[in-house]
Amino acid sequence: MQAAQFDYTDQVVLVTGGTKGIGAGVARAFLDAGATVVVCGRNAPEQLPGVKGREAVFLPVDVRDFDAVAAMMDSIVRDFGRLDVLVNNAGGAPHAMAADVSPRFHEGILRLNLIAPLNVAQLANRQMQQQPQGGSILFIGSISALRASPGTAAYGAAKAGILSLAQSLAVEWAPKVRVVAVSPGLVQTEQSHLHYGDEAGIQAVAATIPAGRMAQPQDIGNACLFMASPIASYASGCNLLLNGGGERPAFLQADA
Repeated sequence: MQAAQFDYTDQVVLVTGGTKGIGAGVARAFLDAGATVVVCGRNAPEQLPGVKGREAVFLPVDVRDFDAVAAMMDSIVRDFGRLDVLVNNAGGAPHAMAADVSPRFHEGILRLNLIAPLNVAQLANRQMQQQPQGGSILFIGSISALRASPGTAAYGAAKAGILSLAQSLAVEWAPKVRVVAVSPGLVQTEQSHLHYGDEAGIQAVAATIPAGRMAQPQDIGNACLFMASPIASYASGCNLLLNGGGERPAFLQADA
């Protein structure tokens, strides 16, 4: 499914953390579908996401700073007049065993991956509720919310919180604003080598997935195009899991 099958002409989309990885893939998908796309991040990228000569608009914002996010929302409405879609993508966590890190570390992970997305969504909802057409809010979740996440325990817990949050906000903010989650499994990005090693390591991990490959950022972008579109107008409070068929059960490996 390609972005050209969706038409987001004249719509404004905000992708937090949209300068690299999954976020950049989501930004490119909406650009390809005709949207005006705003991406934010702490640091300006060397190259903005772009498609067919069109680039995303970058705003330097740390999503953990509520006042900065509020100013960003004001800027988007002032410059473009509306906000149709929020893709709450910014987040992440370094690998660290839970027994070895400080409470401050865990608090920081929860702040980035749960509290910040809630704050961004709250501010986006305020604008969308004022618009005749309302809007859509998509939270980028993770497979980590649905299975053990050793080495990223607080991150997995935060993403589990995101799934609960999407359900509750969908009820509170309906019918003007739809709220959903899109949860990737393993995704190959420019930083995959930090998690899986060299190309051989990446391919070895990919071979454990029934689809025979990791997801690409475009796969997540295409899913977001669908979930934010009128075609998915009855989808709210739900979670779309994109895991290529899941991870190979451990007992099959033990029996090999």
